[in-house]
Amino acid sequence: MSSRNPLSWFTRWADWFEERGVYVPGEESRAVDPVRDFGWLMASWVVGVAIFILLFALAV
Repeated sequence: MSSRNPLSWFTRWADWFEERGVYVPGEESRAVDPVRDFGWLMASWVVGVAIFILLFALAV
């Protein structure tokens, strides 16, 4: 039943970004990697845009 929950899809997708590596203590001097540092932000932005498009599609 949890496989049908859209929120669990989002969390699994965001966890995929985190599995690629998010923050390791002691690595403050490394270069910024967008996927590594902003994975949750990217995932939530894509979901927000998808919901925005879906709402307009349903309104038509």
